Amino acid sequence: MHDIEPHYKWKDEYDSVKDKDSPFHGRVYSEFTFTQKVYNYFIHPQWDEFGSQTLYTKILFVNYEKGFAILEFIGEWNDCLYNDVMFLKREIIDSLVDSGINKFVLICENVMNFHGSDDAYYEEWYDDIKEEGGWITFLNLLDHVEEEMENVRLQNYINFGGIYQDFNWRKHKPKNIIQLLEAMISGETKQLGY
Repeated sequence: MHDIEPHYKWKDEYDSVKDKDSPFHGRVYSEFTFTQKVYNYFIHPQWDEFGSQTLYTKILFVNYEKGFAILEFIGEWNDCLYNDVMFLKREIIDSLVDSGINKFVLICENVMNFHGSDDAYYEEWYDDIKEEGGWITFLNLLDHVEEEMENVRLQNYINFGGIYQDFNWRKHKPKNIIQLLEAMISGETKQLGY
């Protein structure tokens, strides 16, 4: 896991360290010292810790004018034991919502497991953004992670599975990802070839 780096090709367009409204503003990273772990496995030092014991993130892109953020994740998402969604909501999402973000793309292809609890924080997150036409999308979940999320009924608040699987986001610029997802969410996907 130590060689899985957060996506860095948009760094010339956005860097959460330089964004004064980012929860990670001013953070300093090491390229050589591996200190963070998911269980017994070291992870790349560019991932950001936000309070969870097993889940890390990287804010890849934020556009405050258009109201969207793209975040990438690695590790195990464990609401059952560690209430990871609470840490995510309180430490990152609330700050972004307060800054005008209402569209969230979470890239989850490196989330190895999900252990659900209740859906209260997901409902709160959805309620915070739905009035402004906001939405939440999880991209590229592993099949067993998707199944567990369905068991907790997260589909009531989050777009995931189906057309949101195998989404080749790396070949797009951030604004194009948002345009594609908005079309998919509104059902205009036939024009896009989905």
